[in-house]
Amino acid sequence: MVKNSSCGRGRSIGCNRAPSSFHLRKRAFIDYGPESLKIALVAPPLIAVPPVDYGGTELFVAQLAEGLARAGMDVTVYANGESTVNVKRRWIYQTSQWPIKVPERARLRELNHESWAMHDAAPDCEVIHVQSAQALTFSRFLGCGIVLTLHGPHEDHLSEFFSFYPDAHYVCISEAQCAREKMPKMRTIHHGIDTSLYQISEQKQHYLSFIGRIAPLKGTHIAIEVAKRTGIPLKIAGDVQPMYREYFEKKIKPHVDGTFIEYVGLADHAAKNELLSQSKAMLFPIQWDEPFGLVMVEAMACGTPVVAMAGGSVPEVVRNGVSGYICRSVTQMAKRVTDLNLQPAAVRKYVEENFSITHMVQEYVNLYKEVASEHRSISAA
Repeated sequence: MVKNSSCGRGRSIGCNRAPSSFHLRKRAFIDYGPESLKIALVAPPLIAVPPVDYGGTELFVAQLAEGLARAGMDVTVYANGESTVNVKRRWIYQTSQWPIKVPERARLRELNHESWAMHDAAPDCEVIHVQSAQALTFSRFLGCGIVLTLHGPHEDHLSEFFSFYPDAHYVCISEAQCAREKMPKMRTIHHGIDTSLYQISEQKQHYLSFIGRIAPLKGTHIAIEVAKRTGIPLKIAGDVQPMYREYFEKKIKPHVDGTFIEYVGLADHAAKNELLSQSKAMLFPIQWDEPFGLVMVEAMACGTPVVAMAGGSVPEVVRNGVSGYICRSVTQMAKRVTDLNLQPAAVRKYVEENFSITHMVQEYVNLYKEVASEHRSISAA
């Protein structure tokens, strides 16, 4: 149980129980001054923040939260009880629930967590930052600013849903993603990472890497084809979700021999660091419009170039000939892999200059201040 750790001042609500009723509470007007704001970050309750292994959204929330705290913001993360992010934390679900086995139960858990979190944060926080579309439904009952980061791809039914919430502020994670949406309050903020958490190796070993969900749209089978065409071993790390188990069994597992094609399972941060930093290149052969692809930035932070298929955000994240190569076919990928001439230090510098946590945090601080100012004006009217 965590006490006195919400956005509220002096309130104490046990995190092992939700409020007994869900109703609109009057929010006091609070003047935080020119710099400090009280921010609630609502993460899904299914994976710890930060994640032990898989969890791009949860890693984003953790790094943003700690960056906001360093910037002087008063931030509370609503996640699950296994979370270790170094800011104030609140939860009603103690344990993680991943991989998802029963989607209906997971959705109920998310809805319950999000409604409780937003109800708990609303009286005192001027900005609540959520990570899922469904969380917007609770914004109708709240009197504070709402920010939603769009972590997934464009889908027509989601865009229709967003049209019912024009007062929310939407953050796209790439310009490619933003170009497909029409919400009135929308901007692009690229993900950033804390590069000090990633080790760089100047001397690479003779293997390629692939990190990501083992799924057709991620192109794991294409990574295997590139390895076979080049004769360079491949190490694969990633989650096999139940819906893609057949794909793994038929398209991936038959090629895994533990030597030339190796599947290492899920990789925690330490394992990911080692796998990426020692790799000649990380393959990113996506077959969809990738919204961002945080693992590309992680690889480049390790001084490892990314050899990717063009799709979605890739041309925004990978600078051709500087931090990696963008390809149109398996043949091009194989050719680039066998003719790499990018220096690890230069690849790392590219990330430091373009995808730092400091830059991302400042962009979000600017947004939060804009949202808070907007709602102060509404409250004063």
